[in-house]
Amino acid sequence: MAFMIYCLDKPNHLEVRMANRPAHVEHLIKHESQLVTGGPLLSPDGETMIGSLLVVDMPDRAAVDTFLAADPYSKAGLFQSVTVTPYRNVFPRAAK
Repeated sequence: MAFMIYCLDKPNHLEVRMANRPAHVEHLIKHESQLVTGGPLLSPDGETMIGSLLVVDMPDRAAVDTFLAADPYSKAGLFQSVTVTPYRNVFPRAAK
């Protein structure tokens, strides 16, 4: 099942994000087969990272929670809020 993960960073935590980014990317690479899409959320300037958006394909919400708990960003206390919701991809249309 696909899940959308929407995370907003705590204010003024860009240094925490950047310090943990290499380990976070390694975590994502480890789970690459379960990633549908993902990347940083940006501030209105289009450059400053202020959060993360991921769509993952995992068996259930418990698997998503385990994945998130192991993420270096979560361990570092980067996020102000995390929203997880089931997701259905419509566009682009999946190959038949």
